[in-house]
Formats: sequence, C-alpha cells, structure tokens
Amino acid sequence: MHAARLTSPRLQRVLRLLADGREHTTRDIVRRAGVCAVNAIVAELRSHGAEITCRRRKEGGRWRFYYRMTKGPLDA
Repeated sequence: MHAARLTSPRLQRVLRLLADGREHTTRDIVRRAGVCAVNAIVAELRSHGAEITCRRRKEGGRWRFYYRMTKGPLDA
C-alpha cells in the first residue's frame, strides 16, 4: 500500500477527530471529517505508526464499526 504523507489534509482531518481518544463510528468519521473509505485511511495512519483499534458492535440489528486512536503517529 502507498500511504499518503501525514501532511495530507484528508489524513489530518481524521487525525484531529480521532485525537480525542474516544470511539467514533465509521459514519461519524465520514460526516465530521468529510472523507470516504475510512478503513483505508485508518490503514494509512497505522502505516505511519498510529495505533487505532476497531471493534464492531451490533446495534438495532445492524453492525457498526467503532474506531479509537490510542497512540498518534508521531507519539513516542
């Protein structure tokens, strides 16, 4: 995979959103960061050293995916 640079506005928007350390659904990330393909963006951030968990939970008969960043790409 070829990951975009961390200076990419797309990656920066998602990083700002995930920086709060809270869980965010795929839909929340799409809407608030104005991006698509959240799983691909998360993979790019992980390739830069970010630690982002993903868990799925069934709610109202539908599966929802929740992402949480526990370590940023530039954290020591």
